[in-house]
Amino acid sequence: MTVPSPYADRLRRLPVVRSEVEVRGALTAYWTYGPADAETTVIAVHGFRGEHHGLESVLAFLPELRVIAPDLPGFGESAPVAGRTYDLDEYSAWLTEFAAAVAPGAVVLGHSFGSIVASAAVASGLRTPRLILINPIGAPALEGPKGVMTRLAVLYYALGARLPETAGTALLRNGLIVRVMSIAMAKTSDRQVRRFIHDQHDTYFSRFADRDVLRDAFVASVSNDVSQFAASIDVPTLLVAAQRDDITPIEVERELATRFPDASLVEIADVGHLIHYETPAEAAGAIRRFLRIPVARDR
Repeated sequence: MTVPSPYADRLRRLPVVRSEVEVRGALTAYWTYGPADAETTVIAVHGFRGEHHGLESVLAFLPELRVIAPDLPGFGESAPVAGRTYDLDEYSAWLTEFAAAVAPGAVVLGHSFGSIVASAAVASGLRTPRLILINPIGAPALEGPKGVMTRLAVLYYALGARLPETAGTALLRNGLIVRVMSIAMAKTSDRQVRRFIHDQHDTYFSRFADRDVLRDAFVASVSNDVSQFAASIDVPTLLVAAQRDDITPIEVERELATRFPDASLVEIADVGHLIHYETPAEAAGAIRRFLRIPVARDR
């Protein structure tokens, strides 16, 4: 990373500890933010192609929480199991076992693809007192307003999987394509924040173990959505949605909220699919109110 975070001062105040745990036959790397004696622990699941750094900006505004942020298997510093298919069932089982190993009974949070993984796991029996979904994927990606772009992405990932390994991996890690993705998602007019977003994607968006893991995760991300699991989730759920999200329109998010037995929806204006980068303070405020946590004094 070469562009400093706009939230660097807050992040520096957070204690951070890196750990590893074996889950389903491979080591999962995870980072624990915040005080060890915090009253509330949250497990935060990042989105597609990302890793744990992506949610740090939100955590910077929640210093009173203990947050455990793993890298998904096959991304960042978490190893995959060779030959295993990483479909949604596998990621759901991984999250359930990870939570049991490091923080049973923690609040579960998921962003984007992480919202699908978290919802699937909770619907399948992962015990949590509350569920938080940031930029939840509320409808099939191929049916959204950017369905044409999603189909192009399908072709891109298919080509990356079919080319000879060296060429295919190079295509999937191509910096120009990553930058185009980043530009398409960013909505802010703040130049510093835009530079930070692009640098985050340049630095972390290609840290996948191999193209097979990336292909599996992509297929899982476009073949599933939170609406499949909403009715089966019986814990209080918070949806933090963007009014300019190109992946799941706000009208779909409003309808999605009605499918849960107990859900509340917080809408954030003038932002798209990058709430965690562009409006982290607003997201943190919604989370704090949902968890009924008093505002912490600046340290």
